[in-house]
Amino acid sequence: MKSKYMGRKARLTRREMLGTGALAGVSVALAGAVEAAPRAGIPDSWDEEVDVVVVGTGFAGLAAAIEAAKAGASVALLEKMRTPGGNSIISGGVIAAAGSPMQAEEGIEDSVDSLYDDMMKAGLHLNHPKLARIVAEKSVETVQWTIDELGVEYRGLTHMGGHAVPRSYSLSAGSGSGIIVPQLNKLKEMGVEPRTRTLLKHLIRDAEGRVVGVQIHEKFKHPNMDSGKPKTIRARKAVVMATGGFGSDPDFRMLQDPRLGGDLDTTNHPGATSEALREAMNIGCVLIQPSWIQLGPWTSPDERGFGYAPHFVQGVSASFGLWIDTLTGKRFVNELADRKTRADAILAAGNKCIAMSDAEGYAKGSAGRPTDTLDKMKANGVLMEYATLEDMAAAHDIPLEALQATIDTFNQSVDAGVDSDMKRYFPNNVGKIGTAPYYVVRLSPKIHHCMGGCGINEKAQALDVVTGDPIPGLYVAGEASGGVHGASRLGSCAYADCLTFGRIAGQNAAAEAG
Repeated sequence: MKSKYMGRKARLTRREMLGTGALAGVSVALAGAVEAAPRAGIPDSWDEEVDVVVVGTGFAGLAAAIEAAKAGASVALLEKMRTPGGNSIISGGVIAAAGSPMQAEEGIEDSVDSLYDDMMKAGLHLNHPKLARIVAEKSVETVQWTIDELGVEYRGLTHMGGHAVPRSYSLSAGSGSGIIVPQLNKLKEMGVEPRTRTLLKHLIRDAEGRVVGVQIHEKFKHPNMDSGKPKTIRARKAVVMATGGFGSDPDFRMLQDPRLGGDLDTTNHPGATSEALREAMNIGCVLIQPSWIQLGPWTSPDERGFGYAPHFVQGVSASFGLWIDTLTGKRFVNELADRKTRADAILAAGNKCIAMSDAEGYAKGSAGRPTDTLDKMKANGVLMEYATLEDMAAAHDIPLEALQATIDTFNQSVDAGVDSDMKRYFPNNVGKIGTAPYYVVRLSPKIHHCMGGCGINEKAQALDVVTGDPIPGLYVAGEASGGVHGASRLGSCAYADCLTFGRIAGQNAAAEAG
């Protein structure tokens, strides 16, 4: 039986929907207990006008700003924190590229289809296929863009978990700063510099449904959301929202997944909060898969945040060492499985797990890294060194006989060229474990990446929650968008995603008719 309310609601026009605040009500429902902010009206006069407003200065925002400026658009580049870069600048320094020149030099066969299949498998096939396909197809082009356009330097290939083969370019800088700094330098040359301590308060959408500008607070003091001086900026062409995820927002995290409360540490910077995403919902953006929040499996409880642990755990131990359950002395997961698989396995083992390698494994996995990395990891207490295997086992209460048997089995697999225990991919230079000293990092997953965000199409246009159509004048890229990665993101695919869709957003924003 048809509801008596259906007829009237079906007849509401876009103008009526916006006028009645119905979209704000939908946003409240999507956000759970988070109350939507008041809708911002069109100002009688704007304080400033530019062609394109870009909000956020991570990989996606800076890529969008570069492309928009390159196309001749005037750009206002906004950043709420004191320094630019967001999570991107502190990230691990790897970007996926399938079928790349560096792979060809090393005799590694790869393809776009292989990367796409790996992304879909890790995402439990919840990825929006067209979006994932774009990232895979443009991965080599995107890396080449960083080299040709920005002068970015890479030191070699890394095999990230969940990837069929080594395909991730490792930055010589050792972190995302190796791309962020060249992006900022490029923009400075183009006359565009980030306006720091500038908070997005409202996206302004007119009665016809177009996003026409933003209301901001200048001289914002994080985390006081009421601080700063209000100002409006008209976007003659479009707004690009590249505001990142909400990994540092425990309240919003818990609305999406009640298990992920404030007690869990995160690799994210303090500004990775939800207010921009909620504002996007408030003006009618559809929210995609917000409850899929990734835990990084390569972090340690012995340091805060991202820290140094991933450089050893992923860069060394995953390919040249072992991950051990200290209660059993045995391996408990394929060290190169996707992030969700490995994080779930650590939690299932009660967080009583370590990543280890011997001296030869450390030397192979750390080749090309800054020479002081080992000293820094040891100095902050995250990396422990032991003269003998017996010392290592005693320090972590590992049954020695079981541990030795695990290592023996692994060494036999190295001789055979096939991992009989976990079916792990072996690089050509994998070696047996047995050369002292031994290195250990304790494992404990931390909140790392939010797969959910604003729904977008292949042009990076934000999608309307009521109609499913693109919202004129609004583009979203990077972790602020949803659908690319499904249930779980593969390592090094965030760089490819953010830079690829950031560029697409900037190009299309500059081409908007306005």
